[in-house]
Amino acid sequence: MMEARSVFTEMWKRNFRPSVVSFNTLINGYCRLGDMDAGYRLKKEMEERSISPDVYTYSALINGLCKNFWMSDANELFNEMCVKALITGFCRQGRIVDAERILTEMLNTGLKPDDPIYTMVIDGFCKKGDIKTGFKLLRQMQSNGHSPNVITYNVLLNGLCKQGQMRNAEMLLQAMLNLGLNPDDITYNILLEGHCKYGNPDDYDKLRSEMGLVHDYATYTSLVGSLSRSSKRQPKKSFV
Repeated sequence: MMEARSVFTEMWKRNFRPSVVSFNTLINGYCRLGDMDAGYRLKKEMEERSISPDVYTYSALINGLCKNFWMSDANELFNEMCVKALITGFCRQGRIVDAERILTEMLNTGLKPDDPIYTMVIDGFCKKGDIKTGFKLLRQMQSNGHSPNVITYNVLLNGLCKQGQMRNAEMLLQAMLNLGLNPDDITYNILLEGHCKYGNPDDYDKLRSEMGLVHDYATYTSLVGSLSRSSKRQPKKSFV
């Protein structure tokens, strides 16, 4: 297991994102050895990196707990798995109010939603145009000891940009930076699309220069689309 864990750690160092299958393989290995602490730590790492534990993750942990006769912990983990499955199902159907209701019930019974679950529900409200509830859930995450990552903030940024709230989006970006979160390509592509849609690609260019952004293919695609839609606006600067 030490060698497997070493390879796993090296993947992160080389900017390779391990899949849920990679996590599950390690978790299952630790649980078979009876090292439940290591298994739980990996589950927590998954959640912190916004990788949702799946049924195989829970099965490995529950099986390990049962072998050690820790039935109370196994039952708690089983309930957590079922509740998360309900929330995921409601979100996929667009039944966001029901998803939030289950989330609230989860909290009231002492179960702890992970970051991906919170982000999923926030995304659902943002897609419905209810940014206010999205931010309410962000504050709830933080008050419950979670540290929202760039994926959660990207969801909120996307919601703001879809509504043309570019000033608020830039303020949220600054809040991310103040928390020490590094925006990724998705962050900047969201902002570019918003600025382009609402006629402000030059504002994005200023932001890009300030942040030292290097464009990727998706960014160039958005930029070209914006400029082609605006015959009145001529690019006065190099975007390269």
